[in-house]
Amino acid sequence: MILPGSTIGVMGGGQLGRMFVIAARTMGYKVAVLDPDPGSPAGAMADYHVQTAYDDTVGLARMAELCAAITTEFENVPAESFQYLQDHCQVHPSPAAVALTRDRIREKSFLRDSGVATAPFLAITDDGQLDMAINDIGTPALLKTATGGYDGKGQVTIHSAADVHQAYQELGQVPCVLEKRVALAREVSVVLARNESGQSACFPVAENEHINGILDTTIVPARIPATLAQQARDMATRIADRLQYVGTMAVEMFVTEEGELLVNEIAPRPHNSGHFTLNATVTCQFEQQVRMLCGLPAGDTRLLSPVVMINLLGDIWNKGEPDWASLLVHPEIKLHLYGKAEARIGRKMGHFNVLHADPDHALELSQQAKTHLGILEK
Repeated sequence: MILPGSTIGVMGGGQLGRMFVIAARTMGYKVAVLDPDPGSPAGAMADYHVQTAYDDTVGLARMAELCAAITTEFENVPAESFQYLQDHCQVHPSPAAVALTRDRIREKSFLRDSGVATAPFLAITDDGQLDMAINDIGTPALLKTATGGYDGKGQVTIHSAADVHQAYQELGQVPCVLEKRVALAREVSVVLARNESGQSACFPVAENEHINGILDTTIVPARIPATLAQQARDMATRIADRLQYVGTMAVEMFVTEEGELLVNEIAPRPHNSGHFTLNATVTCQFEQQVRMLCGLPAGDTRLLSPVVMINLLGDIWNKGEPDWASLLVHPEIKLHLYGKAEARIGRKMGHFNVLHADPDHALELSQQAKTHLGILEK
């Protein structure tokens, strides 16, 4: 076990890294962050901010020198950087797991080969495959870049077979996945922690609502039957086992209108839909990340209260600082801001959690708070 007083590190300095740093420092660890941004939200909270590119060997050597163990806050750190770090110190999750989840073709093929249900898909690596693929998949469909897409970016909706060639051009003719767009009843996710001994601890299943491809609302517990929630937890655990994963991870899933669970994506890190754990569970997802990295037992994942999480995007800063008083007058609301200097349209700036014993009241209060802040559905 790596115990408090040691220095641990995180690759990436955004809000997920920031909340990891806060959890680690609360537990008594020192933390190093590697991020090229001088205004990094995580770097501002860390003991050490290594301000270099993710593939800079001097920066990587400094992280390896400082840290007993290193994790990541996002998938797009070069695989070679993770491999370098693993050769010098403990790294979780493994470079292999991160590399698989950053590529949709590899990720979806892994899920299919593991016997995990997904929406029908085909890999596209050149435009000669487009016509046959759209004939097999049908419409409506989604064309998604194999790498780099997030929050609705890097994907185009295909309404007819004629759309697919233009969409491929728009996405830069890079490797893609063509995926059948299925009729959904709900979107859910499971955040879990898994240790080196193969023991997993799942948080309660979260129900998620997106606007323009960006998570807007998370409701916990998810409004699905208990048997389906258990199936979701079992499916996420099975995926983590197949990956031999160590750390905190999230699995996004679709619930079809027929009640079938389909896996959409794997995130090898804490997840936006797990932010409810900061206030509503015994242990939060970021403390779990610290615990798994340091070889400690998983913390208790019990839900203390029903909760609704609302994302705060840069859009609501368009008329100046938002009216935080309209939130903070409610004792049930917990505000979390990420320390980002510049608010931009679509940029995640913070979130708030609404806790109440009555889930319906928590949801109603969350919607009232959105209205006061000027968060409008588009």
